[in-house]
Amino acid sequence: MADFSDLLHSDAIIYPLMADSRQQIVRQMSERLAEVTGLDCRDILEAVMERERLGSTGIGEGVAIPHARIPGLDRAVGAFARLGSAVDFDAMDEQPCDLIFMLLAPDSEGGDHLRALAHVSREFRQSDLRAALRHCASDAEVRTLLLPQSKGAAA
Repeated sequence: MADFSDLLHSDAIIYPLMADSRQQIVRQMSERLAEVTGLDCRDILEAVMERERLGSTGIGEGVAIPHARIPGLDRAVGAFARLGSAVDFDAMDEQPCDLIFMLLAPDSEGGDHLRALAHVSREFRQSDLRAALRHCASDAEVRTLLLPQSKGAAA
């Protein structure tokens, strides 16, 4: 199964996240990433929403990967949320999204950002991972799926 221990802090997993809009999702995930990174929540929120205005981050099959480059980071870091109910992210397949991985990367490292984005996208293209995440009954099960070899101490 997927291993996101290089990107994902165990405290940056939100299950379930209850929200009615993309903005609410991004806000709650920005708050969580601010807690685990020490960055300003408003800076994260503004950067991710700016990227969302450029084009959809919904990649299809119920998955969205909102992302942004952020000053003050020394490496890529992410948060994961499984939504209580799917929300429209203007995905390419026109399906609402319920699996959200928000990715932040240093503003100085374009290559690292693209590699991290490709890694997350590749993992979430696996139907078995998506199905397993949708069948989790607790945040502990989500952590076990996404952080199998770590204690979630990244970030």
